[in-house]
Amino acid sequence: MDIAEKFQKLGVVPVVVLEDTKDAVPLAKALVEGGLPCAEVTFRTEAAEESIRLMTEQFPDMLVGAGTVLTREQVDAAVAAGAKFIVSPGFDSEIVDYCLEKEIPVFPGCITPSEVAQAVKRGLKVIKFFPAEPAGGVAMIKAMAAPYVGIKFMPTGGINAKNLENYLSFDKIICCGGSWMVKGELVKNGEFDKIRELTAEARKLVDSIRK
Repeated sequence: MDIAEKFQKLGVVPVVVLEDTKDAVPLAKALVEGGLPCAEVTFRTEAAEESIRLMTEQFPDMLVGAGTVLTREQVDAAVAAGAKFIVSPGFDSEIVDYCLEKEIPVFPGCITPSEVAQAVKRGLKVIKFFPAEPAGGVAMIKAMAAPYVGIKFMPTGGINAKNLENYLSFDKIICCGGSWMVKGELVKNGEFDKIRELTAEARKLVDSIRK
C-alpha cells in the first residue's frame, strides 16, 4: 500500500507541533491507540527532527512525516530521522524536484490552478490544499478538480470535526490534515488521554462519513 492509499484509509492526518521531545512518544501512543497511527510533524520547532526519530523508533508501523518543510536541508534531516513523507505549505519547485529525484513522497501545497498545473507536469497525483478554509474550502477544490481530473487533494487549515464531512464527502479528497485532536495546549499539558479520546472520535467520524 502506498502512502496515498494509507492516507485514504486514515481519512484524517493529525498535524502535530511538538515543542518538547519528551512529548513525542506519549503523543504517538495516543494517536496509535486512538486509531489514527499517523502524524505530520511540523518542522517549525527545534524538537521536530528528534521527535520524528523517537516516534518512528517506538512505533515503526506508524506513518510519520514532516510538514512545513521549507528547504532541501530540512528534507534531508527529516528523512534521516525516519520521515516517510514530506509536506510543504506552498509549491516550491526546488523542494518538489529534490524529493522526486530522491524518490521521497512529497505533497506540496497548491491553491491555484497554476500551482496544480506544476504538480501535474511533475507527475504528482496527490497535493496538499492549504490553507483550506481561507482559500475557498470545498468549493475551490471542486472548481480546480474539474479540469485536473487526475489529481486528488489533502486539504489542511481550518478543518475540524464540524466541517470534516463537507470535505470527505467529495471523492477527490483522500484525507484532511487536522490539528483539533492534537492542540498545542493539550500536548503542552500532557493531556494524552484527552488526545486519544479526540483521536478516537475523529476515527469514528471518518468511518461514519465513509461507511
